[in-house]
Amino acid sequence: MTERYLFADEAGCFTFNREPNISRYFILCTVTTSSLDVGDALHRLRHKLIWEGKDAGDFFHATVQKQEIRDRVFETILGHKFMVQATICEKAKAQPQVRADKARFYKYPWFYHLKHGLARHIPEDTELLVTTASLGTKREKLTFTNALDDVMRQTVRNGKWAVDFRPSQADPCLQLADYCAWAIQRKWERGDTKSYDLIADRITYEFDMWKHGTKLYY
Repeated sequence: MTERYLFADEAGCFTFNREPNISRYFILCTVTTSSLDVGDALHRLRHKLIWEGKDAGDFFHATVQKQEIRDRVFETILGHKFMVQATICEKAKAQPQVRADKARFYKYPWFYHLKHGLARHIPEDTELLVTTASLGTKREKLTFTNALDDVMRQTVRNGKWAVDFRPSQADPCLQLADYCAWAIQRKWERGDTKSYDLIADRITYEFDMWKHGTKLYY
C-alpha cells in the first residue's frame, strides 16, 4: 500500500461578530506528503537555532514568532516536498443554523475540503494517517472523524486510514501546517502575500466555500 500523511490545522476563531481582533475568516488548512523528512528538518532547525542563541519558543508557531525565525522555517520547509490545501469560510456568510455550535460549523468545511480538495490526491490502495491539531471536545473529534470516514469510503478504494489528535507542539509536521495556515490567513485577512507567495506553488486547492453568497448575517 502507498503510505500518505495528512496534517491539519486551522486559522481564525469561532467568534461570530465584527468586534476588534475577531477574524473575518475561518480557514482550514491541510498539508499532504509521502515523507516525514520535513519534520526531521524542523527538529534540526530548532537545534541549530538554539546553538545560535535564537529564541525559537517552545515550538514553531508562526503567529507569535519573530520574522527572523519565520524566514528560517520557510527556508527549511521549502526544501521538501509537500502539497497544501485550504478551504476558506467567510464567517459572516454562515447561516445561523450552520454556526449554532462549533461542532456543527466544523462539519461543513471539513466535509467539502476532504471530498473536493483531498480525494483526488489520495491514490487507491492508500494507507492515510491523518494528524490534526487537537480539537476541543469529543463531539468535535467525532464530527471530524465521521466526515473523514464518509469521504474516504466514497473516494478511496481498498484504502485504510487512521486519525490522530495531537497538540501542535507534539509533532513538527503540525507546525508545518501551522505555518502554511498562517501564510494563507495573512493573504485573506490582510492582503499580505509575502509568505503566501513562498508556498503558492505547493497549493493544490484553495476554495472560498461561500464565495457566491451575498447575504451577511452580522
